Amino acid sequence: MKINKICALITISIATFFASGCSSAPTKKNIYVAWSNKQDSYSFISTLKTIEAIGCNPIVLNMVRSNDLSYKDNMLVDSTDEHGILLSNLANKVKTNLWKNSNVNEIAKDVTCVIFPGGSDICPTLWKEEGEWHGIEGDTDYSAERDVSDYLLMSYCLEKDIPVLAICRGMQMLSTVSGAKMINDIPTYFASLGKNDNETHRDNEKKVFAAHDVNVIDDSSLLYKITNSTTLNNVPSWHHQGVLSLDNTKLSLVAETVTDGVRIIEGVERKDLSFCLGVQFHPEVAVRKHVEQEADASNYMDLESASSFFKALVNFHK
Repeated sequence: MKINKICALITISIATFFASGCSSAPTKKNIYVAWSNKQDSYSFISTLKTIEAIGCNPIVLNMVRSNDLSYKDNMLVDSTDEHGILLSNLANKVKTNLWKNSNVNEIAKDVTCVIFPGGSDICPTLWKEEGEWHGIEGDTDYSAERDVSDYLLMSYCLEKDIPVLAICRGMQMLSTVSGAKMINDIPTYFASLGKNDNETHRDNEKKVFAAHDVNVIDDSSLLYKITNSTTLNNVPSWHHQGVLSLDNTKLSLVAETVTDGVRIIEGVERKDLSFCLGVQFHPEVAVRKHVEQEADASNYMDLESASSFFKALVNFHK
């Protein structure tokens, strides 16, 4: 797959900063990215550009398919409802059989690590406690094909202990596969509590990434070791679904944001695995904005902090 090259010139200082990544190795490492139905989205391209910026090769994986479902031309057949949500009976098959009844062995046979990037909402039928459509017309952008692909690949990575960095939707998928309780719409959730989310997690007009601070609450966590900080300032954020509770899962809560007294989970880990980190925000967006010297780059987390997640994954995987 041809990857768009970074358009803006990188200054000498930025080039020197990134020299500590993959580029110092004799050959570039491959960093694998889970398939997406929207590979032209800002966050997806930002993920690829971030991998390139640290001197590595981004490899976008092919779609993982479930043998329990019917496909035609990379699209599911007779498998979704009027909103594009995977039908409940088919979602149950995916949740029951996981990767074992799929083509994931073919797709991921050479994979040494995987980044699960941001993207659209996850079908609530895939949650352990099945949910319904949130009823918001402007946020009806489900891709059952991507959800199934990510669900199967994530379950495979977790069982095989393949290093995972899961970003925004990716963290939600990690949590979904792990059996967490989910939030269908954050503003609606806040309103049900008599609270106001203050557009902390997404600009209601969907014009810019929101920026807010994140509290790292576990100094023994991988997240803390990567960032060496208890506060991450001005992380780029764009989501309206979220993770409500990690009870009865293998995930650990490592970061959060509190708005109007209400906690939203911002970081999760599988501490029993080698490298399994999910963050609800978008560090790849901050990297791209700084590298391409976008006008609003200073509104978001600094380049070193944003790139540290990707460098940690690179330095870990062999």
